Amino acid sequence: VQLQASGGGLVQPGDSLRLSCEYSGIYEDDYAIGWFRQAPGKEREFVAHISRGGTNTYYADDVRSRFTISRDNVDKEVYLQMNNLKPRDTAVYYCAATSASTRWHLEGTYKYWGQGTQVTVSS
Repeated sequence: VQLQASGGGLVQPGDSLRLSCEYSGIYEDDYAIGWFRQAPGKEREFVAHISRGGTNTYYADDVRSRFTISRDNVDKEVYLQMNNLKPRDTAVYYCAATSASTRWHLEGTYKYWGQGTQVTVSS
């Protein structure tokens, strides 16, 4: 099983980025995908989650109005569209896969993790 996160970079406040998580070795009908992030000196935190079929999505309060998670089960990718980025969004962003249908906001729910992609928001 592999998850490969990409799309990070250095942007200015107010800019947008789209992260991608390409997964392999798992059947898309069996696994939901989540995005987490970890800022320097802080614990990793939940950002967004999308259900197996893509019908249900969940977001952390801080990003709900600015980020959108989606998935393409044909291309085996999950996307995180991030708009109106703020300096506090600076972190390493990780995608992860879980077969569970609850507790999607908890790290321990996810079995497989990608390597992370750095997002830096700075003027």
